[in-house]
Amino acid sequence: MESCAAVEKEVEKVINKFSAINDHSQRIIGDVISHVEKLRSTIAEGNPDSKVTTGQVQVLNEALTKTKDKLHRLTTEHRDLHGTVSKVGKAIDRNFVPDFTATSRTDVFQTERNVMLLNKIMAQHFYRQGMDDVADALIKESGLPAEDIVPEPYAELHRIWEAIHTGNLAPALDWATRYSAELDSRNSTLEFKLHRLAFMQILNGGVQAQTEAITYARTNFAKFVRRFEKDIQILMGTLIYLPIGVHNSPYKYLTAPEMWIETADVFLKDACQLLGINKDSPLSVIVNAGCTALPALLNLKQVMMSRQVTGIWNGRDELPIEIDLEPENRFHSIFACPILRQQSSDENPPMKLLCGHVISRDALNKLSNGPIMNNTFRLKCPYCPMEQCPSDAKLIYF
Repeated sequence: MESCAAVEKEVEKVINKFSAINDHSQRIIGDVISHVEKLRSTIAEGNPDSKVTTGQVQVLNEALTKTKDKLHRLTTEHRDLHGTVSKVGKAIDRNFVPDFTATSRTDVFQTERNVMLLNKIMAQHFYRQGMDDVADALIKESGLPAEDIVPEPYAELHRIWEAIHTGNLAPALDWATRYSAELDSRNSTLEFKLHRLAFMQILNGGVQAQTEAITYARTNFAKFVRRFEKDIQILMGTLIYLPIGVHNSPYKYLTAPEMWIETADVFLKDACQLLGINKDSPLSVIVNAGCTALPALLNLKQVMMSRQVTGIWNGRDELPIEIDLEPENRFHSIFACPILRQQSSDENPPMKLLCGHVISRDALNKLSNGPIMNNTFRLKCPYCPMEQCPSDAKLIYF
């Protein structure tokens, strides 16, 4: 954010200077045009057949001199503006690193299998976003087997989510009706919030829509009386303000755009939980995680360059530093060895001791003074007094 603020400061300087030059230029050009118009009208008043007098020639020369002087000033100001614009580019180069090759591993995509996996996750992302034509074109051009793409209901959910944002509640209400029992079992507020928006949409019709609104409320709000009695009472109170319009009443917040945004987000969240799918596309999660990790990796790159250290994270399938992701972007349990403070991996999995404490295999080897080969050596658990054979440790999975 500090880098963005530094660049934004330079951009603001350009905008302010451009506005000042623009206003000044308009005034100068206006003065020149006005002066020339006066000269032309003065010359036109004379006899067309008469010669230009010495005085008129002098006035014309003075006008040309003033015009050239003003033009020179405009050129100088324009040249100064170029200098201010160039500072923006320098600020970008100074605050942002254009070369990200040191933070990536291009060898990952050297195998056909990994390329196919990348194409697959991209195609699934496009399907989830409702961009079926783009996904079909990607599958066709990449040669990805269509049967490898498992269709997800997310594409339908995304279209319904977009429909709510545009004020079309019909698809969402149909979906909520189909899954009404499941939503009730999860104590979801989605169905009520959709009907509340539909009720407020009817009230936008004014007094003439009162009968329709009451009929809709009697039909759809009965099942929600126990859970949302107070909210339903508030909705009925809006009927009093129909003559002056709900937007002029204390209940105008019910028609605010935020109500639609909130309901759309509740729909997407509850629908994904009910259907057992991720709310966010795996591709978007990966990209967001990469954006979170990139600043720390770039700082590490600078340190590596200053100390002439290379290849830290190319040798192992892990990052050289810990990246703290947002809680919503964590999908797997992670075990960190309490002894070596390293996250477990396929090469260094967690091991459960007889006493129940868990440490990493590397820590177990270090405590055993070498690889576990026989049952002659006994080690003491680092967290309790129990002694045991290293070979008795069991591999566990998270």
